[in-house]
Amino acid sequence: MTGSVAARRLTQFSHGAGCACKLAPNLLADVLGRLAPSRHPDLLVGTETGDDAAVWRLSPDRALVATTDFFTPLVDDPRTWGRIAAQNAVSDVYAMGGRPVFALNLVAWPAEELPVSMLAEVLAGGAEIGAESGFVVVGGHSVDDPEPKYGLAVVGEVHPDRVLTNTGLRPGDDLVLTKALGVGVATTGIKAGTAPPDLAAAAVASMTASNAPASAAALAAGATGCTDVTGFGLLGHLAKMAAASGVDVDLDADAVPFLPGARALAEAGTVPGGTRRNRDWVAPYVDAGGRSELDVLLLATPASGGLLFAPPRPAGAVAELGPPSAVIGTARPGTGRIHLH
Repeated sequence: MTGSVAARRLTQFSHGAGCACKLAPNLLADVLGRLAPSRHPDLLVGTETGDDAAVWRLSPDRALVATTDFFTPLVDDPRTWGRIAAQNAVSDVYAMGGRPVFALNLVAWPAEELPVSMLAEVLAGGAEIGAESGFVVVGGHSVDDPEPKYGLAVVGEVHPDRVLTNTGLRPGDDLVLTKALGVGVATTGIKAGTAPPDLAAAAVASMTASNAPASAAALAAGATGCTDVTGFGLLGHLAKMAAASGVDVDLDADAVPFLPGARALAEAGTVPGGTRRNRDWVAPYVDAGGRSELDVLLLATPASGGLLFAPPRPAGAVAELGPPSAVIGTARPGTGRIHLH
C-alpha cells in the first residue's frame, strides 16, 4: 500500500454520505411496483406498504422481525462508522416494536486499498452495538468492492399483537419525533471538511444513540403507528406513513428539533446529495404553505435518525424520553398529504 493511499480519509471512498447513498425513492418504488408482493397467512408485514422490516408469525404469541441495512462511510473513524451503521440497521427492528436477537455482518471492502486492520475496527464497532443492545453479531458475508460499505442483517422478535407499523396512524393522533434532524447535513460537512467540530460531535452522538428507549416509550404509550427517519428524510418517511395509514398530517415545522448549527451549514451550501431527490419525490404530497424552500429541504434531508410514532399519550412519551424528542404534528382524515405550518 502506498503512503498516498494510506493517507486517504475513509469518507473519500464514499460517493454519498451514509443514507444519502441509497437509491432514490421514486426508483425504489418503481422497482417494487414491478414485483408481485409475497403473500402468506403468517407474513404479518411484507412489502406492500414499504414498512421498515418484515414480520413473520411463528405462533400466537411470537413473531420474527427481519431487516437489513448497510451504507457507505459517513465518518473517518472506522469503529465509529461501524457503530453508526449497526445502530442504523437495528433501528428498523425497534421501529416495528421488536427486540433484536442476532445479526449478520454485511461488508464490501477495497482490499487492495484499505488495510484489514481498519475493517476489523469497523466490525468491532458493530459488535459493540450488539453487546450494548443485547444482541449478538455472528458471521456474515463480505465482497471485494472499490467502495467500502458496512451494515447488518438483523433478526428480532415481537409479539404479533404488538407490532408497530407505518399503517397505524389514526386521525387525531399526535406525532412524536425522538431525535433531532440535521444529521445528513453534518455528515456531508464531515465528508467535505466543512462541519464545525461541535456539529460533527453532536451528529455522531445522535447516530450512535439507540432507538430502543424510543421503541419502549412508543409501546408503553399505546402507539400503533411508527417508522424510523433515515434515507428518505422526515418528509419522505412521513409521506409513506401518511399514505399507508390513509391520513393527512399537519406538520409544525417550528416544532421539529434540529442539531445546533445544521441550518447554518445548510444555508452555506452544504446539503446532502439525496436531499433534492427526496424533495422532488415528496413534492406532489407536500403543501409547503409559507415555508421557505430551505425549510422544506431540511425536512427532506437524509438521516440516520430517530423514531416517528403516534401514541394516544404523547406528552408522557416525550417526558419519558426527554429532549430532543418533541410533538411535531397531528394526523387528520385525508389521503396522504403533508401540510406544513
